[in-house]
Amino acid sequence: MPVETEETRSSKYVAPDHQLPAVSVVKTGSRRKHILVWIVVLLLFALVIFLVMRHHDDTEKAASSKRRGTGPVAITPVTAQTGDIGVYLDAIGTVTPVYTASITSQVTGQVVAVRYKEGQLVRKGAALIDIDDRPFRAQLVQAQGTLQHDTHVLGQAQMDLDRYRAAWAGNAIPKQQLDDQEKIVLQDQGTVKTDEGVVQFDEVQVTYCHIHAPITGRVGLRLVDPGNTVQASGTNPLVVITQIQPITVIFTVAEDSLGQIEQQLKNKAKLTVDAYDRTAMKKIAGGTLISVDNQIDTTTGTVKLRAQYDNKDNTLFPNEFVNTRLLVTTLHGVTLVPTSTIQHNGQAAFVYVIKNGKAQMTSVKTGTTDGLTTQVQGIAGGQVIANSSFDKLQNGSQVTISKQQLPSEASGSDTP
Repeated sequence: MPVETEETRSSKYVAPDHQLPAVSVVKTGSRRKHILVWIVVLLLFALVIFLVMRHHDDTEKAASSKRRGTGPVAITPVTAQTGDIGVYLDAIGTVTPVYTASITSQVTGQVVAVRYKEGQLVRKGAALIDIDDRPFRAQLVQAQGTLQHDTHVLGQAQMDLDRYRAAWAGNAIPKQQLDDQEKIVLQDQGTVKTDEGVVQFDEVQVTYCHIHAPITGRVGLRLVDPGNTVQASGTNPLVVITQIQPITVIFTVAEDSLGQIEQQLKNKAKLTVDAYDRTAMKKIAGGTLISVDNQIDTTTGTVKLRAQYDNKDNTLFPNEFVNTRLLVTTLHGVTLVPTSTIQHNGQAAFVYVIKNGKAQMTSVKTGTTDGLTTQVQGIAGGQVIANSSFDKLQNGSQVTISKQQLPSEASGSDTP
């Protein structure tokens, strides 16, 4: 058996000593390859994201450029005017008749005739309802008979008084007899006066049986029919009449506006009040302010006002809701522009003034608006402003005047 020496032992482990570094090199190289692969993937991913974002920005720029336009913007121009505009107070009102008569029976009896038609326009004094008056006429005849009897009794007592005065003048009767006859005459006079009152009362009862219109107006639906028995001073009306010509509208305004209204009334100004339909687009009638309530409603902070209308065409109907516009005052010599030309950027208002073929953004302060016209401060009458293409206009944009009417954006659109 050979003896192992240091040399032999050393040569025996040569192979393992050389293999260990080879295995380590292989593992390190594989890890580096994986790292490089991930780096390449991340770089490619970042490149893709960059290209996508760049394409998106280019698309946005192209769209923005398309919206704004690269050339002159075609616009529809208007010219600011110098004129007058009214200052109005808008409110909701209720049509209220000047007079409303709810007629009840003053006597108890049977209805014999209804002489009006439902919804008929009746004149003052027109016959409406007849109640059987025969019992009341009979009472009247009795009262007239009693009056006639007592009148003759008074006459007889007066003749006796004349005889007693002549007899007393000749000392034919005592003074006491004359005095007694004088008191009898006075008593008979009182009786006759009472009888006259009874006759007048019965005559009134007869007239109550024939009901006439106390005012000119329109009657409502029929509430009683012939044959119905009605009671004296009943709570249920027999007929209701409302006056519709003229007619009034009651509306409310804020107490803060009362001062300027009172000032105009002190100056004897005639304030007009226009009535519009529910949409506030169609004018129904024009009237004038006639009265202001004597107190403010503390729960709402408003005060009631009444306006009167001729209503000759019967366009206003009792209890109808309408929109009212009270003309408080008129501003003279102010700058007026179409409301559609005014644009807003937050709280700021502006218009595009056209000068030397360019649009200049000019700040304005808006005031009173009347329909499609608004009073502004910041520009002068005669200046040309844009009334369309606001989505393409910028400060300093080149513009051209379109020969065709272009649609204008709604007033108050926000501009970025």
